[in-house]
Amino acid sequence: MNERPILVLTAPGESYLPLEDELRQVATIVVGDSARAFEQVAAEVEVILNWSGRLSLIRQVFLISHRLRWIHSRSAGLERTLFPELIASGVTLTNGSGVFSPSLGEFALAAILYFAKDFRRMIRNQMTGLWEPFNVTMASGQTVGIVGYGDIGSAVAARVRALGMTVLGLKRHISLQYKHDPVVDQIYGSNQRLEMLPRCDYVVVAAPLNEETRGLIGEAEFAVMKKNAVLINIGRGPVVSEGAMIKALSEKRIKGAALDVFDEEPLPNGHPFYTLENVLLSPHCADHTPDWLDNAMRFFLAQLERFRRGETLLNIVDKQLGY
Repeated sequence: MNERPILVLTAPGESYLPLEDELRQVATIVVGDSARAFEQVAAEVEVILNWSGRLSLIRQVFLISHRLRWIHSRSAGLERTLFPELIASGVTLTNGSGVFSPSLGEFALAAILYFAKDFRRMIRNQMTGLWEPFNVTMASGQTVGIVGYGDIGSAVAARVRALGMTVLGLKRHISLQYKHDPVVDQIYGSNQRLEMLPRCDYVVVAAPLNEETRGLIGEAEFAVMKKNAVLINIGRGPVVSEGAMIKALSEKRIKGAALDVFDEEPLPNGHPFYTLENVLLSPHCADHTPDWLDNAMRFFLAQLERFRRGETLLNIVDKQLGY
C-alpha cells in the first residue's frame, strides 16, 4: 500500500462513499468537506479524488498540497474542479468521462421517442379516460444533431443510428478519428452550428461547460431551428441560454425540450419549466442508475492502479481546453 494518503473531497455533510472498504484496502484515505480536514496531511499527498467537493474546496486544498501529482474528478464536467492555478501547473487532471455515457445516451433516445410518439398526450388521455386516436412520428429517417460530439455524444449517436436516424456532430476540434466515425454522417466545426442546426429534427446538447460553451445555444441558434425541432440537454445547463430557450418554447418556435441539466439546481419553485407543456424535465438524474456511484469509484480504483504502476492514465484532461 502506498504510504502517502489520498485525499477524498466531498460535499458538506456527505458521508456516503461507495466501495469505501475496497478503497481503504488499497490506500490510506482522508475524507473531508473542508480544507481544515486536510491541513495535517496535504503537504505529503500525491493524489486527490474530487468526489463531490466544491470548486473553492479543491482550490484551497490544491494550494497546500505541494507534492501533488494527480487529481481525479468523479464527474465528467470540470466546472467544480478546474481553476487557473491548476491549469498553469504540471499536475495531471483526469475525469469520469465515459462512466456515465451509456445511461445518458439512453435518456436522449427516450426523449426522442417521447416527443415522436407524444407520450405526454397518451398519458394525459389515459388519466382522463379519453379514447382519442392520433398520428405519431417515425424517428427513423429524421436527423439528430449532437452539439459536443465527445464520449456522451458518441453514446447518443450509436443508439439513434440503430433507429435509422441521420447523425450530425458539432465538435470544437475535428480529428481524423471523428471524420471517419461510421455512425456520423457529417461533422461540423463549432463555428458552423448555424449551418448544422436547420437540418436537425432533434438537437442533443452534450458539450462541457467552459467559457467558450457558455450560452453556445442562444437566440441566434433557436432562430434557425425547425419549428418541429426538439432540444435535449444532457451536458450542462448554462451551455443553453435559458431565457432564449424559454422564449422559444413559450412561443412554440420549437416543438419542445427534454432537460436533465439547468442553470440553477434544484430548479426553483415556480420556474416556467415546471408548467410548460412542451418540456420533459429530469432532475439531473438521467445517469443515476443503481450502480452509478459504484461504477465511478471502480473507475477511480482502476486509475489508481495504473498510477501506481506508472502507466498512462485514462481520460487525461487538456486543462487549457477544459475537457
